[in-house]
Amino acid sequence: MNTSERLVETLENLGVERVFGYPGGRVIELFDRLPESSVDLVRPRDEREASVMAEMHGRLTGDPGVLVGQGPWIGSLGVIGQMEARLGSSPMVVVTEASERGDYSTVAPYQQSRGDYGGVELPKILDAVTKEHWCPRTPPETVRSLQLAFKHAVAGRPGPTAVVLDGNAVTEEMPDDPIPPVWDDAAQTRTWSAAPTPRDVAAAVEALESADRPVVVAGNGVHAAGAYDELRTVAERYDAIVVTSYLGKSTFPETHRLAGGVVGSFGHEGANRVVSEGDALLVVGCRLNPMDTNWGAPDFVRPAEQTIVHADVDARNAGWVYPADVGLIGDAAESLRELAEAGAASNDWAESRAATARESFDAPECESAATPMLPQRAVKEIERVVDADTVVTADSGNNRFWLLNYLQTPAVRTYFGSGGVGGMGWANPAAVSAALATEKDVLAVAGDGGFAMTMTSVETAVEQGVAPTFVVLNDTSLGMVRQMQRGPDDIAGVEFHDTDFARVAEAFGAEGVRVESPDELGDALRDGKASATPTVVDARIDRDEDMAETLQSSFYASVGGLHE
Repeated sequence: MNTSERLVETLENLGVERVFGYPGGRVIELFDRLPESSVDLVRPRDEREASVMAEMHGRLTGDPGVLVGQGPWIGSLGVIGQMEARLGSSPMVVVTEASERGDYSTVAPYQQSRGDYGGVELPKILDAVTKEHWCPRTPPETVRSLQLAFKHAVAGRPGPTAVVLDGNAVTEEMPDDPIPPVWDDAAQTRTWSAAPTPRDVAAAVEALESADRPVVVAGNGVHAAGAYDELRTVAERYDAIVVTSYLGKSTFPETHRLAGGVVGSFGHEGANRVVSEGDALLVVGCRLNPMDTNWGAPDFVRPAEQTIVHADVDARNAGWVYPADVGLIGDAAESLRELAEAGAASNDWAESRAATARESFDAPECESAATPMLPQRAVKEIERVVDADTVVTADSGNNRFWLLNYLQTPAVRTYFGSGGVGGMGWANPAAVSAALATEKDVLAVAGDGGFAMTMTSVETAVEQGVAPTFVVLNDTSLGMVRQMQRGPDDIAGVEFHDTDFARVAEAFGAEGVRVESPDELGDALRDGKASATPTVVDARIDRDEDMAETLQSSFYASVGGLHE
């Protein structure tokens, strides 16, 4: 058995169902072995889309998504998914190479990327975007490196890891009895969950039980830990309102009697007010970045007046932005489970206050019949087809903030957005990946700018036999940037010519429909969900409805707004 055969065997032993990638360089050795294995290959049109598909697979399933491709392109096009995985805590394993071409690396062969003079330095790129990476030189090292990549991808705070294959080692024979030995794949990749100390749990319980207005701020760490039941139990046992960060949206059903919405600079005014009124804040799996904290608005979170309990898998994150009174260091599910078992409390505030906060999910514009559609009404049409068996993937730009505010998720794991690094073009490949990984209906929502970046994902969906519905909120522009203009036409590059994305969809073998009214959108969404073929809905929206002016939090406005 040579090294490439052994690597594919490792993938099989670890239960990898599919890899996302593009053939090239020495990873062709792996692609050559995949047809004989149980591992499927999903090959989109480029490494950018493959990287997002791998990232979304990891985010949605908790198992590392696997990205395979040639070094120069993994280190350029494929960086977007790795950045999202690093900042959004998605487990991901990258298998790549440096195009070394044997003994020629020191004379700068075409595409060489191991860092010698005359080439590019892939390891430095990987240093910037992965948790860990390895550059093994022998067959045993190569197998051990892939095992470690899977282990590190999920250990502690999840994230991306990478193995850079050596051009010679990948074709060499594996020795029968290597020293040091290569252990069993499953045994070598096993990990354990950390839990907070009893002393810290007791202090957290005391803080929550003594609170009159307890609030939970749930972040992406709840998604990463799959701690949905534990979060709900804690909220109900302590009678606490649950608000979420943007990446934490759908960690808690937003229809629940204790749900308060999404915090942040373009979040719900109701949710932000709840946090400011709370006397005890339990922050779970959320780093509290500036978007979440209204850029540090003084009246939002007040450590001198509020008790802060910060639960995070990484000790560096607890008390990072605001001084914490108690730190719960460990897996979010373990921390929440400990809290649920150790205490309980009730109050006369939470349920009625949460109901008032949820009013932020609606606005008069949500019922508008205007043509072209107001984006608020478009989101409400999307909401009507989202149930517990639907996954929404949201792109960057204005569209994600309209969705954040007006799409009230009915269940956990129904909404995922690009919010780690927040790259445009994320929603389409993420939707294809979600459709492959689940039995659920999938809706991708993007602006026309983001949709066009990765619209070839529609073709990949056709090839893979899955049928997401791709919704384009089309204002023929880079809407968020265009609306930042201080004077007429003072920002270049924000306008697009009118593209008929319905016809583009048909060229890819999908169905396409252009809609201009809310009723047409509702019909198209229902038809798309029922179809066995991918559907692109080109929805024309009112380009003059100003997102920032409409949705900016009052706390964000207090510190000047638009920190872009």
